[in-house]
Amino acid sequence: MKYPKGGGFKRGGKKGSNDSDPFFEQETKKRRKVSYDDEDIESIDSDAEENGFNGEDRKEADVAEEEDEFADETAGEKRKRLAEAYLLRTREAQRKQREERDDDEDDEDDEDYDGDIVKTLMKKQQEDSGRVRRAIASSVQEPLSSDEFSIIVKHRKSVVSVALSDDDTRGFSASKDGTIVHWDVSSGKTDKYKWPSDEVLKSHGMKVREPRSKKHSRESLALAVSSDGRYLATGGVDRHVHIWDVRTREHVQAFPGHRNTVSCLCFRHGTAELYSGSFDRSVKAWNVEDKAFVQDSFGHQDEILAIDALRKERALTVGRDRTMLLHKMPEASRTIYRAPASSLESCCFISDTEYLSGSDNGTVALWGMLKKKPVFLLKNAHSVIADGIATNENGDHDNVEYNNSSTSSWVSSVAVCRGSDLAASGAGNGFVHLMAVEPSAIRPLFKLPLTGFVNSMAFAKSGKFLVAGVGQETRFGRWGCIKSAQNGVAIHPLRLS
Repeated sequence: MKYPKGGGFKRGGKKGSNDSDPFFEQETKKRRKVSYDDEDIESIDSDAEENGFNGEDRKEADVAEEEDEFADETAGEKRKRLAEAYLLRTREAQRKQREERDDDEDDEDDEDYDGDIVKTLMKKQQEDSGRVRRAIASSVQEPLSSDEFSIIVKHRKSVVSVALSDDDTRGFSASKDGTIVHWDVSSGKTDKYKWPSDEVLKSHGMKVREPRSKKHSRESLALAVSSDGRYLATGGVDRHVHIWDVRTREHVQAFPGHRNTVSCLCFRHGTAELYSGSFDRSVKAWNVEDKAFVQDSFGHQDEILAIDALRKERALTVGRDRTMLLHKMPEASRTIYRAPASSLESCCFISDTEYLSGSDNGTVALWGMLKKKPVFLLKNAHSVIADGIATNENGDHDNVEYNNSSTSSWVSSVAVCRGSDLAASGAGNGFVHLMAVEPSAIRPLFKLPLTGFVNSMAFAKSGKFLVAGVGQETRFGRWGCIKSAQNGVAIHPLRLS
């Protein structure tokens, strides 16, 4: 052992002296390294311009400077800054609208101008929170003969789930062949998510519990995207909930915990909280940002088939036990709604107090929070007459190749345009039904022809188009098969007056 120069250890000197401590020397160097003044930054920029480093490098430098500028602000200051920026954008949009008007009322008072902005912001906030329902169904016009479903994304096997980003520009779809596709709504350009190796999945938290058939271990049956567009969640036969980064298309985390197939997923709107339902009859809540399990909820006596959520910490689920449950997560309690002599296949929120469900007998039901039975039943919404004869929009009979008429009438998907009265239901009878949700009734609007089993649907937030995931087979099995159908994602434009 080598001692310092001058003999042994010195016991004298100042107590607690840190003059020769390397820890403090490194800290001092680090502070000197980052403490640039304005003149140094300007010289670096000028040198970069002289050497030809501009364009993307300059943009990255500007972004870094902005991040450094707002690095020390608190959460309240950030909210204030974002609110002021949003108010400026709203003022600019209102100003442009006033300039485009060709009337004589251009010289309005500033108070009236600010009042219009306040009303616009209040209306938007109430619509986003669900307090005010947008009346879109009354403005939907009858589709023209040229308006029809068109396949924008093709899959090898049946599509089981589709989702749209909050800005309606990007879409996501999952199919039985295990592929997860990210696509552009306007151009149809696709990009596939690639599964990482088993070693990477293990490092991300996945427990190797392969099912009997390893070939189908990547089969995805559920898909959901967060409202901010950052995270994509998928689940399927491997009993895990997988989290993907939408920006990089890379696998981020795998949540174990379910003891059977993950059948449905949904994000709580405006948050990174994820709800998952499984064939093991449980509902689990996860925090995607913290990569942590939050809590679970039970109550179903059979497999869970569908789940939905809004802003509140509540999840709506349906299962094969002919019940619909409203899970109140903070209270760890449930409200049970029982369907009349039918098994529920799909569900979705209309508002915090109203729900929509689809049954295996072709019935679409409207539910209220205060009543355990349906408020309104739209019976035979997707009825199929025996011997493969279906009733079309004009009341005529068309011959369609269906192997099982009862399977084709299952209402396998329902969807609602968020914060509005426009809804849709899909089955395997060859039509997607548009409906208007009224306070205590469901009013049918139009029938949109689409061949195949409609396993999932999603409305654009603006209500201008409807996306449907269609396939030759049903979502959770092969009880029916329509060979004339094309597996993929179909889109239908909606004309609003």
